[in-house]
Amino acid sequence: MRFSIDEVAMKDAYIDALMELAEENPQIVVLDADLMNSNSTIKFLKRFPERAINVGVQEANMLGMAAGLAAVGKIPFTHTFACFNARRALDQIYMSVAYAQLPVKIVGTDPGVTAAFNGGTHMPLEDVGFLRGIPTMTVIEPVDNVMMRAILPQVAAMDTPVYLRVNRKQPVKIYAPGTEFTIGKGKVLRDGDDLTIVATGILVPEALEAAEALAEEGIGARVINMFTIKPIDAELLIKAAQETGAVVTAENHNVINGLGSAVAEVLSQHHPVPMERVGVQDLFGEVGSVEYLQQRFGLTSEAIVEKAKAVLGRKNS
Repeated sequence: MRFSIDEVAMKDAYIDALMELAEENPQIVVLDADLMNSNSTIKFLKRFPERAINVGVQEANMLGMAAGLAAVGKIPFTHTFACFNARRALDQIYMSVAYAQLPVKIVGTDPGVTAAFNGGTHMPLEDVGFLRGIPTMTVIEPVDNVMMRAILPQVAAMDTPVYLRVNRKQPVKIYAPGTEFTIGKGKVLRDGDDLTIVATGILVPEALEAAEALAEEGIGARVINMFTIKPIDAELLIKAAQETGAVVTAENHNVINGLGSAVAEVLSQHHPVPMERVGVQDLFGEVGSVEYLQQRFGLTSEAIVEKAKAVLGRKNS
């Protein structure tokens, strides 16, 4: 199965959609921690100079400023690499934003191995775990530009904090233009009766390729894009577990406290089935291309196929 690459980088699809919303809603403001060129927020600054702030390299202060803006009715979006927006500013997110019940939108770019040559210090493999543990926080990982453009109005309208995990670069094309999405509801991309693969982010195309490879061996794999990791679509997960009897999760994140953990929490309580997890196996990141790092950490269709066969063996025994 081959996927075409979008000619538009996700950071540009994102900022263009945000500027369209800002034309309609004067309360939307942008903050960036000295990465305006990298994140394309420079475009917002040029279009709305009175509504964009480059705070410099002070991420924690940026979240405090965003909380203050939200407290007076603004809709602030904060931007920096995910390692800084989630990890470095975690206490401010918890206390100044979430505990204060303020609807700040936190945009973390270059999640997981997409940090690539910035290396292990800049490679957030734990951000989902940090932020999904915060009460009222919504955690979303858009897979392509169609989804990004479609969900952003919903994100802007939410009255609780949101974390958007954004791949800055050109994503693969998964959805047709006009596809509709609801935050908190997963999307079934492929049907199957033998097992379910639940994937998010850059592992979605890998999951679809794995399902294609499994189909050639007579194995029917259902594929779910669980783009909202919190609140997770428990109803869809339980239905899939009941109908297929086995689950594999796939994520660009540590297997601890990410999508796999969230799925396991639902199924262990409501419908336990054999389950395997594809993700980074509790390791730090390192320097390399995205392609190399996916191979290095087992974030591939081949790894998903291997786990699928393992989980089917457990199911059938």
